[in-house]
Amino acid sequence: MPAELGLGTAALGRPGYINLNHAADLGGDYDPQAMELRAHTVLDAAFESGVRYFDVARSYGRAEEFLGSWLDERQIEPGRVTVASKWGYTYTAGWSTNAEQHEIKDHSLRNFTKQFSESVERLGGHLSIYQIHSVTAEGKTLDDGALIDAIARLREKGIRAGLTVSGPGQNIAIRKAVDVRRDGERVFDSVQATWNLFERGAESALSDAHSAGMRVVIKEALANGRLTNGNRESDGILAPHVEALRRIAEKRRTTIDMLALSAALSRPWADIVLSGAATVGQLEANIAALEFDYDADLDEQLRASSVGSADYWRARAAFGWN
Repeated sequence: MPAELGLGTAALGRPGYINLNHAADLGGDYDPQAMELRAHTVLDAAFESGVRYFDVARSYGRAEEFLGSWLDERQIEPGRVTVASKWGYTYTAGWSTNAEQHEIKDHSLRNFTKQFSESVERLGGHLSIYQIHSVTAEGKTLDDGALIDAIARLREKGIRAGLTVSGPGQNIAIRKAVDVRRDGERVFDSVQATWNLFERGAESALSDAHSAGMRVVIKEALANGRLTNGNRESDGILAPHVEALRRIAEKRRTTIDMLALSAALSRPWADIVLSGAATVGQLEANIAALEFDYDADLDEQLRASSVGSADYWRARAAFGWN
């Protein structure tokens, strides 16, 4: 069964983000009411196109608030869409685009309890999945017994537990999560990981997670805008790969964006691929990838675009907030 397209809201809920050309996408208008209206417009377009999976987080500025108000205003009943939120980071930018620090990580039990209450306040009965935000291979989050006990009890509230992973050791964190159990049951029902034409390091672990019955969600399929025709960056380890992809796209009479997103959608172990669209135009272009004629020959050509996981995450760490 092919993957479905979901909508991530990282670029819709706050004025500053690491997506390439984010400032231009927002048209320089960072007024909270204007951004809420923009978010609602994109959410409307997504819903009308059949998107039913929406991803937010406590650290995405006002994303939970914007999604919650949209669900209420459109009178969408709980259960009609899947709402997945995340805890573990606190938004600290104060609506500024040039804050010294945009978010702070805290995977403590105390923060889980606090942020879960905040998410429920904003999303109510719509909250379907609650995820640990950005588990890494070197982190000790999954070793915190009291925290895992509390997360396991989400099931009693009708909410599924999930996690997102990041960093060059995504595969390690995923495999560890698959084995976390309480009362004989796997604690985590879903995993969200970065997979794109540059970074394929988690493929095997994601396949294993899918086989184990976990929902697999791909994030950053467009590498925060670096896998789009709008990427004109000429320096760094990713630049020559972008140019090679541009040539392949031109021969296929399509765009880098289309190649990257259709590649993600074609993964046999993927259930959801998140669009990070900040505009209706971007969303429509992403939705078109569902109909793109992706074949084995193209898949083989695109494999040459991958880089080592350590190199990719080093490059990503340098992505500037704008």
